[in-house]
Amino acid sequence: MSLASVFNIAGSGMSAQTTRLNTVASNIANAETVSSSIDQTYRARHPVFATTFQQAQGTGQSLFQDQDGAGQGVQVTGIVEDQSNLEARYEPSHPAANKDGYVYYPNVNVVEEMADMISASRSFQTNAELMNTAKTMMQKVLTLGQ
Repeated sequence: MSLASVFNIAGSGMSAQTTRLNTVASNIANAETVSSSIDQTYRARHPVFATTFQQAQGTGQSLFQDQDGAGQGVQVTGIVEDQSNLEARYEPSHPAANKDGYVYYPNVNVVEEMADMISASRSFQTNAELMNTAKTMMQKVLTLGQ
């Protein structure tokens, strides 16, 4: 694993956290949308991450050959909908109420989404700082020969 691969790893982490922030924004934006049926009601969405591993490229390429392999980054394998129960409220005067007087609210917990947003933005910031640190280290290596 070279120092240059740090940029690819941090970049994939930043991309994954961007996807996470986008899903959080979508969840918060739809937190108060209502529907007259369960099937049409918005459900909270969450990204699923997976580690990508370095492929064996010959001998001496990885410090982790005796282990499972060096991580090469992170990828978003998909976005899943939360299958927890939706909230049904009896509001017969609501314009979106069904024939029984119920409206369905999404299963979005705004407090959890805000905590997830803070976590995603901090992770993004950490990856950006990691890239800056790697850049500084590479610049110092170049000045060693002077």
